Amino acid sequence: MLNVAIKAARAAGAIINRAALDVEAVRVSVKQTNDFVTEVDQAAEAAIIETLLSAYPGHGILAEESGSEHGAKDSDYVWIIDPLDGTTNFIHGFPVYCVSIALAVKGKVEQAVVYDPTRNDIFCATKGRGAYMNDRRIRVAKRTRLQECLISTGFPYRPGDKLKAYLNMLGEVMSQSAGVRRPGAAALDLAYVAAGFSDGFFEANLKPWDVAAGSLLVTEAGGLIGNFTGEADFMDHGECVAGNPRVYGQLVATLGKYSKFAGAGDKAVVRQALQDTPAAQEAEEGAEENAAPAAPAEKPTLKAKRIKAGESPAPKAPDAPF
Repeated sequence: MLNVAIKAARAAGAIINRAALDVEAVRVSVKQTNDFVTEVDQAAEAAIIETLLSAYPGHGILAEESGSEHGAKDSDYVWIIDPLDGTTNFIHGFPVYCVSIALAVKGKVEQAVVYDPTRNDIFCATKGRGAYMNDRRIRVAKRTRLQECLISTGFPYRPGDKLKAYLNMLGEVMSQSAGVRRPGAAALDLAYVAAGFSDGFFEANLKPWDVAAGSLLVTEAGGLIGNFTGEADFMDHGECVAGNPRVYGQLVATLGKYSKFAGAGDKAVVRQALQDTPAAQEAEEGAEENAAPAAPAEKPTLKAKRIKAGESPAPKAPDAPF
């Protein structure tokens, strides 16, 4: 089954690479604001489904573009497919995108492939047999202190995504870690956590096809993955955090209060924090300005203060923290 999944991923990758030679000629449609689909997504998905169903006609399919249209509807074996994770990157020629294929058996992911066609990197895993990158066994990074870690994430981009809450989360993680990156393809982000290229990952508003394959890569490489409160049954929760066990625990401690599954007390703390943010205060000030016209500002004047000999000037205010 893993070999068939790799064959399907490579077939999709060949389609993607051919289209990337002239990406400006690719037809692009908009599913919703900032959410794109191209003819390449659809062609790659069709190639994957054809390869999988030719080998296993009795299996089910859950794909990003076609949903559950193909395959058996009541099978215990369901292939979860994202034919081109990172479509926005692809249509701009930014070479960070991948093919993601996973096989779930009775709801548990047992086979996984993430293929990066721009670098010809195959990340794959079978439940209980470890995770591999191009036939080399991979393990999560060994760093244990969050302040030494490189963390990847994904930014909100759809209407209705909770941007203010995300910015608070991002600010906390940035202040506690060595750096944050936003490559733009969640499946590849998880593969990189599994390979130890980054130490952790978090993102909200994800779908099963974004994380199914990557989740098995992470766990088979010795890491942990769950929702923001640390629950392992995260696939349909729309939020994901991953890392080696020590980093995972520290990320959950930071992000747990932002989870939709957090307790009432934690949610109240977050709501209060959002009300106290500069963005919220600016919004309130903006509303006041719109309600009544502001009086014309006085013309600024320059004032000089005489300093006596031997007297030191007033100390400069320290820079504001990041």
